[in-house]
Order: sequence, then structure tokens, then C-alpha cells
Amino acid sequence: MSSEPEDWQCTGLRWDHSGPALSWRHPGRGEHSSPLPPDRPLAFTFGARRRCVGVRRGGRHTPCPEDASLSPSAVSAQCPACARLDRSHSVAADTMADDPRPYDVYLAWFGPELIKVGITATEREGVRLLEQAALSYALLGRGPLMAARRAEAVLGTALAVPDRFPYAAKRSARHALPPRPLRAAELAALHERARGLPGLPESLSVVDFRPVHHDAAFHLGRLRPPDGTVEPEAGRTLAGTVAAVAGPDLYVTAADGRLLLADARQLAGWPLSAAPPDAATTVTVRAPTPTPSEPDALF
Repeated sequence: MSSEPEDWQCTGLRWDHSGPALSWRHPGRGEHSSPLPPDRPLAFTFGARRRCVGVRRGGRHTPCPEDASLSPSAVSAQCPACARLDRSHSVAADTMADDPRPYDVYLAWFGPELIKVGITATEREGVRLLEQAALSYALLGRGPLMAARRAEAVLGTALAVPDRFPYAAKRSARHALPPRPLRAAELAALHERARGLPGLPESLSVVDFRPVHHDAAFHLGRLRPPDGTVEPEAGRTLAGTVAAVAGPDLYVTAADGRLLLADARQLAGWPLSAAPPDAATTVTVRAPTPTPSEPDALF
């Protein structure tokens, strides 16, 4: 194990219906969260080394046995061994077929012609859609896990509705946002086609169309294409105020007026220490790229 001082390790960005928050873990002090409302001052310095966050299951945390180092640019905050363990009992990886909880099948809208189908545990009450940065969504039905999975597959086969997109495509689409009625109309048309499919499982209870929009939750009116993307690096500082948060994306207005995008998936694993409110932003900022190319199997 590392001989580094014990400190607060960022474990990523978490959503609930009260909003987004950065989550933290300390070996001796437990867990903590820092809400991220708009205009909140934010100033932190990256520590010496990004480390694997281990595995969290059933409300319990298991530290990484190797205290493995991670690449600063990696989207995942787990080493390969911990990631395998995490996915060994995972709905997303189809290794948890015995889950008795009810599941919702949803249609999520991320942009024009960017609608995906997915499933989420009913008890989560739509938080999964906040995590995924869905701009609008509608539930299609509710039922046992395997019925929800079957419905997801039927939509993929019969209507060519994908269950994932490259995350960068979703990120770029949110900056040219059609009004909610147009989003709702696109979802409604697909919802009507989907509920009429003959292959849907009988145990899936199809629900009426009721669109949900995340404009207010994400503070989309405050967003514009960012001036650059933060590249985490040991010893560098990010300072400014929170502009908005959408899914795992944290938008920060720097003191010089630039709008910077920090992918909170890349913050996870770093020890982040508080910097003075008037600290200068010294992180490397990568200029926007014109073509979305980042694959993301979980979104």
C-alpha cells in the first residue's frame, strides 16, 4: 500500500433529485459530498497521484487491494481488476439476472436523432437519466428485469433504437437545443411506435406517454459551447464558479471569463485539496475538437 498521507479522495459526481454533488471518501473520516449549485465558488488543486477508487457494492466500499495508479485521462476511475469485480454482479453487464426489483424501460433524448433505449431500477426514480445527461425522456413500461431487457432488445431490433451513443456526441448536441415541444414530439412518435410492437413481453406494463425535461435540473439556459476542456494533472489548479452541471460534465466559469468543461469521471480518483478562492487556474485546457470520437460503453 502507498505511504502517501491520508487525504480526501474524490469519488466522482453523484446525482439525486436535490441536484449534483461531488462525492469524497477519506480512509478515517468516511464519506462526504459537496453540492454543486450554480454560482458556487470552486477552487481545488490536484494531488500527487490518481488512484483506483475500488469497488462499492450494497452500500459498502472495498478499497483497491493494489492501490493502483490510474492514467489522468482515463474515463474510468477503477483499475482493470476492480472494474472486473464491479461488473461481475452488474445489471449493465448482464451478470445480475436474478435481481427481483422492478425495472423501467425508458426512451432518452440527447439531441435530434439521438434517442436511445435503456433500463433503470424503478426505485431510482429517474436519477439514472440525470446521470446520463438525458435532456428529455419518457418511460415506455415497467416490469421484471428480464422483461425490461427483452423490451430493450425488441426496440433495438424492430425500430433500430440503439442502447448507447458515443458520449461526445451527446455532449456536443446539448448546445443546439430545440425547444421542449419539439423534443417531446420526437419522443412521442417513437413511444407510439414502440408500444405497438408485437414482440413486447406480456409482463411489461406499458405506460402512457409523459415526457420529462431536464432544462431546469441542468441549468441549460446558462450553457454555451465551452472554450476548452480541463486536463487533470498533478499539482495544477482549477478555480472559478459553477456555471452548470449536466450528467458527469461540470462547467466552470474561470476568473478570466472562459467557460471550462471538467469531466467529473476524470476527477474521480484524485486527491483534491482546497485552493484559495482567488487562485489562478493553472490546469492545461484543451481546445474544443470538431468531431466527437470518445466511445463510452456505459452511456
